[in-house]
Amino acid sequence: MSWRSVKLGDTCDVIAGGTPKRSKPSYWSGDIPWVKISDMIEGRIRQTEEAITRAGLEGSSAKLLPPGTLLVSIFATIGRTAVLECEAATNQAIVGVIPRQQGQFDDRFLQYSLRRKTQELQRQGRGVAQANISGSMLKATELLVPPLAEQKRIAGILDAADALRAKRCEALAELDTLIQSTFLDMFGDPVTNPMGWEVTTVSTIGSIQGGLQVTSKRRSLPIERPYLRVANVFRGLLQLDEIKTIRLTESELLRTALEYEDILIVEGHGNKAEIGRCARWDGSIDQCVHQNHLIRLRCDRSKTSPIYVEHFINSTGGRRSLVGTSRTTSGLNTISVSKVGGSEIQLPSLDLQHRFAAIVESVEHQKARQRAHLSELDTLFASLQSRAFQGDI
Repeated sequence: MSWRSVKLGDTCDVIAGGTPKRSKPSYWSGDIPWVKISDMIEGRIRQTEEAITRAGLEGSSAKLLPPGTLLVSIFATIGRTAVLECEAATNQAIVGVIPRQQGQFDDRFLQYSLRRKTQELQRQGRGVAQANISGSMLKATELLVPPLAEQKRIAGILDAADALRAKRCEALAELDTLIQSTFLDMFGDPVTNPMGWEVTTVSTIGSIQGGLQVTSKRRSLPIERPYLRVANVFRGLLQLDEIKTIRLTESELLRTALEYEDILIVEGHGNKAEIGRCARWDGSIDQCVHQNHLIRLRCDRSKTSPIYVEHFINSTGGRRSLVGTSRTTSGLNTISVSKVGGSEIQLPSLDLQHRFAAIVESVEHQKARQRAHLSELDTLFASLQSRAFQGDI
């Protein structure tokens, strides 16, 4: 069966988005869904967090896109895709891809085709604070395209495999929700402290340490060790697929080497919503240290449980105290070591904290099994996708 090679821009219109002025209330809270990258997580767009008015559409560079339009992110999170299931507009970080001829592409096949190009697009990204690609770069992307009937068949096979992955992701999300609801049941809402727990500062429950600045001046230092950075630390989760190394001195190693269940708090991030997120160190890498955009909290076990502290800091109330007065410097939102130390934390009884920790550990074991199954499904999906685009299924 013949497959033809086409450039995206030769077969599809690539339509840029825009943002109406926030200073004009008449542009916002309308009935036109307005898509941001955070709305694209599920791969289909049925509703959006924000909406604009007709005046906002006409007073900006935003364009109204029809259902079936494939959206592709071109800024920061490059290459994320989603298909519109409603009429909508997008911000400037997202473009709409619309085939010029009806029946030329199956929308799901086109989405899978561009998903395969994500890494290629990311390598083309340019920018200092956040990488981006241009519409012309996306238009130059080459795709292999079979006849429409074959596109639909391939998309159906990949949809079935993708649905299995989605079910595992839903199970993981439900386990996260279980932990969050258990926290609220046992300790109450940290915003209002309805149970009247003792309130103290983070500095009284453990030691706080800043990290090492990554700089070329370190090349001549005597010791090389692995280090964690912001990209490794998420809310309650470590991503350790890519670990870099840093050169340092013996005294720096002694000061910043991580111990099991140290809490790592994100000190600086381009997105203000992400500063203050934290996760416990799992001890999986020997003599691992951390860079200066992470702050380490080592809990005093006689006063508190690291598991409780992690979940308190990641809660709405804990985060509010921690990042309420963050600073913005050169596009980077930051909190300081002293700010972490001075933020408030509620202290239930140590016995209750330990009971919560035991529940979390049990749920985490279930999550580990779900992640292992999800990894297997990811491998299966990648294999199917590779074979599909080689015409081998």
